[in-house]
Amino acid sequence: MSSFPPAPVRHYLQFSDLSADEYAHLFTRAAEIKRKFKAYEKYHPLADRTLAMIFEKASTRTRVSFEAGMYQLGGSVVHLTTGDSQLGRAEPIEDSARVISRMTDLVMIRTYGHDKIESFASHSRVPVINGLTNEFHPCQILADIFTYIEHRGSPGAEGNALDCLKGKVVAWVGDGNNMANTWLQAAELLGFTLHLSTPSGYEVDQSVAGLRSSASYKIFKDPHEACRGASLVTTDVWTSMGYEAENEARMKAFADWCVDEDMMRVAQPDALFMHCLPAHRGEEVSAEVIDGPQSVVWDEAENRMHVQKALMEFLLLGRVHA
Repeated sequence: MSSFPPAPVRHYLQFSDLSADEYAHLFTRAAEIKRKFKAYEKYHPLADRTLAMIFEKASTRTRVSFEAGMYQLGGSVVHLTTGDSQLGRAEPIEDSARVISRMTDLVMIRTYGHDKIESFASHSRVPVINGLTNEFHPCQILADIFTYIEHRGSPGAEGNALDCLKGKVVAWVGDGNNMANTWLQAAELLGFTLHLSTPSGYEVDQSVAGLRSSASYKIFKDPHEACRGASLVTTDVWTSMGYEAENEARMKAFADWCVDEDMMRVAQPDALFMHCLPAHRGEEVSAEVIDGPQSVVWDEAENRMHVQKALMEFLLLGRVHA
């Protein structure tokens, strides 16, 4: 029997970890996997595979989407909370990675500092997925872009899946947080322009995204101007998890950064609105917008599960064309 060296382990820690061509494939697979799900077609490519989920930050959508998704692919799930794992406290992160990756096939981590997940991945024998860190949230942007393709493109045509994004404007209104950093990477990689508008003192640290140039984004002091001509307007809560002590100051600083009907009015007539949820109506978005006809937040939330299924399939099996 001939033997081959094992394929190198691929991790998904930030959006820039995959190429545009790989994303085209991933979105095509997500569309097919979602079609099977809606048609009640059994699809178990990850039978006998186990996903370990480690949560140092609480979660609703991340847990449900990964856990349900892995079961739907025929696999099983081990769920670890802060009390169960405490990365780097009860034992060094490197040791946890060595042990957990010998017992499971895939690891998803939702934690605080990005350095933790990078350290874990560097000592893991299996793929590691970023379920969220303070710096990046790639699985959410994966879902957002797939949702845009569903509504404005052709997700089932691999060569054309990303064409609907070329030359478009995405407006980010709000905090210069992990979502904004990830949108910056996506814009540079996939060929659209990101308009950023954040309050003074809450700007994006552009060095975090590691961009090659500034050609793929523009910064606006006025959030209305950032939304002008946009095909997609998106935002997030003003106070992300871990920054609760700043809540009162943030409420004052962000008062003019509520995505409302006036902002959507200067965007393209067919512009979509997205929010990664949970949302606070009357703060970062008005009820009229999030509950209005341009909002696709519920499709966006569901699509976390479908794109993550495609991602897990890709990381474990490579390119599948079934």
